[in-house]
Amino acid sequence: MEIPKPSEDDKQFFRSLVPPEVEVKPMFGNLGAFVHGNMFAGLFGSAVGVRLAEPDAAELAAIDGTGPFGPAERPMGGYLSLPPAWRDDADRAALWVEKARAHVGSLPPKPKKPGKPRARSA
Repeated sequence: MEIPKPSEDDKQFFRSLVPPEVEVKPMFGNLGAFVHGNMFAGLFGSAVGVRLAEPDAAELAAIDGTGPFGPAERPMGGYLSLPPAWRDDADRAALWVEKARAHVGSLPPKPKKPGKPRARSA
């Protein structure tokens, strides 16, 4: 499975869609946007994916150009890619990213993983 790398323009576009207070982290050479430790939007190559509540997911899935998000062999469950044509309609794309942020922000925070034990020096 080959993971596509986003261009700097792709990364800039993705960052323009998420509010500044949101944590954006690199993930496998791409980017993810998180709220309370849960990812609500991601970048996979040039594709922007969002995690939505069921009514919004059904509405987005009915829009031409929407598709699965992530590797073709194993798309990410619960995420949909925004139509590529929305690169020319950033306001529309940002609206769906905000719906995803609101939905995931309403979920319980993801528990933090315990840190690795430190080796003791003798």
